[in-house]
This record gives sequence, structure tokens and C-alpha cells, in this order.
Amino acid sequence: MTEKKRRRQETLVMAVRKEPFLTDEALAKKLAVSVQTVRLDRTELGIPELRARVRMLAENAREKVRAIPHTEVIGDLLSLELGRTGTSALRVTDDLLFADSEIARGTALFSQANSLALAIIDAPIAMTGVANVKYKTPIKKGDTVIAHAEIVKTRGNKIFVWVKTYREDKEVFRAKFIVVSLQQ
Repeated sequence: MTEKKRRRQETLVMAVRKEPFLTDEALAKKLAVSVQTVRLDRTELGIPELRARVRMLAENAREKVRAIPHTEVIGDLLSLELGRTGTSALRVTDDLLFADSEIARGTALFSQANSLALAIIDAPIAMTGVANVKYKTPIKKGDTVIAHAEIVKTRGNKIFVWVKTYREDKEVFRAKFIVVSLQQ
């Protein structure tokens, strides 16, 4: 294997780990190669195609959710480490748009972030106590946004969670939540 191919494949692996929702076309653009080259590299490396990657990630993460029913998590849950972090992806479809617009409603981004913040809580039940949000960039139909949540502090039954949402590598939304753990 040539050095160039080895580096390209390492970059491909890192890109898919960081952004599992990247299409073969987006990967080809990022790597400056053809889509066929990406497909051959993925096959050689044993990296499944997009739908299979997302399905595997979602199935593994869904089973871990405790604080809310996993069916109430908005978007596809990609990773979850209870009590620490989580990641979800949301594809903007017609039902998430303002009427007669190609722009996503802010409630869609908030719902994704809020449900992810609750999903990472390691408690039988939790609810949002405070939310401070910032919408930075409009999101359009067809965009996929990736939200990353992280618990940054715990004080008693109050859990402070940061959620940052990205389109490609650009932050488009962020939120700080104080989630209250309601132990039963």
C-alpha cells in the first residue's frame, strides 16, 4: 500500500468516527478523491455504508437511556455514555420547517438538544429546570445537524449540561441546561 493511500484511509476512518453521517459524496469532497475511491476504501477498511453505520450506532445507544423513554429522544442517538456524554443527529425534513420556508424551526434544534441533555442523565427520571440557548445560524431543509452533550458539573440533584450542535464542522446552536434528577 502506498503512503498516500494509507494516509487517505486513516483520514477516512477519523472522519467517519467524528461524523458518522457523512455521505460518500461528502467524504470524497473532504478527501479530494472520487466517490468510487471512497467506496473502495470503505469496503477495504470494513466501514459500512451510511445507513448501516447510523442503524448500528442508534441501536447501541438507545438501550442505555434511563431518564426518559428512548422514543422521546429527538433525532438519531449515535452515542451515549450515561452520566458523561452523548451525541445525536437530526436530518431536517419538511415537517421541521417553517411554513412556506426552507428554514428549520428553532424548536426542532431545541428539542434535539433538550432530549439529548436528558438522555445522558444517569437517573430513573429527570427534567429540564433551566435552559439558556443560542441560535447561531439558520438550518435548512436537507441539512443534518450533530448535537454533542456533555455534563460539566453536578451540584446535588442539579446537573449542568452543555449541548453544542454542528452542521459539518460549524457550530450552529448551543445550549446550557440545568437538569434536575428526580430520584424515586
